[in-house]
Amino acid sequence: MKAVVLLSGGLDSTTTLAQALADGCEVVALSFRYGQRHTKELSSAENVCRHYGVRHIIVDLDLSSFRSALTRPDIDVPMDREGKLDESIPITYVPARNIIFLSVAAGLCESVDADRIYIGANAVDYSGYPDCRPEFFDAYERMIAVGTKAGVEGRPIKVMTPIMHDSKADIVRRGKELGAPLHLTWSCYNGGEKACGHCDSCRLRLKGFEEAGYKDEIEYEDLRAVPFHTGRRPHDGGPDVLHKVRRMQPVLFLVRHRVFHVRRGGDVRGGDHAPGWRLRPRVRHRRRAHAPA
Repeated sequence: MKAVVLLSGGLDSTTTLAQALADGCEVVALSFRYGQRHTKELSSAENVCRHYGVRHIIVDLDLSSFRSALTRPDIDVPMDREGKLDESIPITYVPARNIIFLSVAAGLCESVDADRIYIGANAVDYSGYPDCRPEFFDAYERMIAVGTKAGVEGRPIKVMTPIMHDSKADIVRRGKELGAPLHLTWSCYNGGEKACGHCDSCRLRLKGFEEAGYKDEIEYEDLRAVPFHTGRRPHDGGPDVLHKVRRMQPVLFLVRHRVFHVRRGGDVRGGDHAPGWRLRPRVRHRRRAHAPA
């Protein structure tokens, strides 16, 4: 098997590359210099390809005229968005980007005799992009089956989305299990020396590492990101850091001047007071005054 893997240099695409190699594919990695806000991810993609010793092709494709915070310096990247991140399509959406990238990947497949494309799209912990949903990829696969030479000759190109239904924590666990060099990846929408910790991508990444029980080895400018919920309960399996609280003795927490009590063996995940925590106010029992006889 031979595969073209779309590689941005981020957490998801690097884990997807590791999965393609684990599946026994000969891999050609494909990245794009498309006028994005910074090229930190491209540097990461090059480092990941050197780590694995795979062929790496970078295509220059100017999308700087497209309206997106990732391609236009006059549009700010949203920081600390409130609520569920997939409720609306944010300004970081690059119009039709996956359609364009997949089309180039399909052409490369026909040119290097690859029979499949791997892409690290995800529809669980994501920012609501329409071209990251399963129905989009099903439709796209049908389209290239009738729009390419390989397809009409009975050798349709497959579109592989191995992490589509994984939570971000699941993706981190998968990457760790596959030995992917996650320390070489870059996810931040901003291009500073360190990741910002406040854009959607940083917050989803931090959430994934925290829930998976691993330390993120990249550096952040600020780890005090605003908590958020994606509407999904954390995965019940794996080394969830928060599960460790189950084994603690009773603990008191002071949150906004209120005392909360976590009892040993209690479920402390998934509440509204703090990300991933269910806390119950400590009840102070007072003696009831007895009425005189």
